[in-house]
Formats: sequence, structure tokens, C-alpha cells
Amino acid sequence: MNKPELVRLIEALLFASEEPLSTQDLHARIDDADADVGGALLELQAFYQGRGIELNNFDGKWVFRTAADLGEHLNLERHVQRKLSRAALETLAIVSYHQPVTRAEIENIRGVATHRGTLDALIEAGWVKPGRRRQTPGRPLTWVTTSAFLDQFNLESIMDLPGMDDLKAAGLLDRRPAIEAIPSSGELFEDEEELEDDDTSEYEEDVLDEEFADEAEPEKELEEL
Repeated sequence: MNKPELVRLIEALLFASEEPLSTQDLHARIDDADADVGGALLELQAFYQGRGIELNNFDGKWVFRTAADLGEHLNLERHVQRKLSRAALETLAIVSYHQPVTRAEIENIRGVATHRGTLDALIEAGWVKPGRRRQTPGRPLTWVTTSAFLDQFNLESIMDLPGMDDLKAAGLLDRRPAIEAIPSSGELFEDEEELEDDDTSEYEEDVLDEEFADEAEPEKELEEL
């Protein structure tokens, strides 16, 4: 397959896909093992640069989006299922800047308990998901942000997060590291066990049930009353 045909095919695949596609996804759809998919993507990205539609890369996945600077001219109606509470926004900020982070570490930073509804709202929004389990007593689960989070806030990677100083000034993040053991973005603990991507959606409810099992008993007692 010559280069122009490859570029046209990749362009069509990206337009037709309901979800962003990685280079590996595109390779799997192209019947040519020697195809220079990466080069074709860069050529497409350069072609759409400065146009009304741009080719963006979010966390290694490619997707067409309307140009960010034209947003104010597009009268699109956004349906929000639930407005995020302050607790959810604080939790999202902590997960964003300290991931992978456990529930206990989130509570240590915020200084208050984290309830199930807080993480439930962030999962429903598609912005956080279960990460790795620590190989420590209790095997606590960690939480991380998703590709949809990067897409929503127009970030190519978690390293592009803006406004750290603003978050600190607003009191959403401590000026001092709340827990020395919390890694910076991109770092991983050696004692963490990875959760397979395919397991995420299947076990989210089970994970929340397990994480907040201690809250179930009081609710049961109230029902009995």
C-alpha cells in the first residue's frame, strides 16, 4: 500500500471509529505489516493543523476533534447527568496529581473520610478507574485517571496537567506532600499488581462494594429500624 492510500485509509478509520484508536489498533485494521502508521498519523495531524477539525493524541490514542479555539462558536448542548460535588472535585484533583493513590491516601490529603458516592460519581463520569493493588497488608486498591479524563480536559498526557499553583492556592492540594510515599505522576510502586484493562468495568461495582464494606453495616441497621 502506498503512502497516500495509507493516509486516506487511516483518516477513514479514525472518522468511522466511535472511540479513539491507538497505533496498535490501526495496525490491526490495516492488512499491511510494513505500513508506516506512525508516519501517516503525523502527516494527517500536520494536514489538519489550524483547520476546523484537528487530529489529537490523548494518552497514545488518536481522535478527530473540533478545534478548541472554536468552541465558543459551536452551540452544542451538553447533557450532564450529575453535577460533581466539591468532595468529588477535590478527590479528582488528588487522583490526578498523586496517582496511583489509595482511598486512605486520598482521605489523608483531604483530612476527611471519602464516601462511596464520591468515587461513584467520578467513575460514572468516566474520569477515574481502579488502578493497581499494592502488595502490602490488605492489598489496598489504587485509583487513577482515564483516557476520557485527558480527552475531556484536552490533555495529551497526565504530565500536561495545568494549574498546580492555583489548586494549592485554593486549598485543594496541600503545599507540603501529605504522604511521602505517594509518587509523583508517572511513578509506580514496585509492590503494585496491575489490574487488567478488561477487568476494569466488570469489577468496578465489586471494587466499590469492597472498598466501602465498612459503610454497609450502619446502613443495614438503619433499614432494620
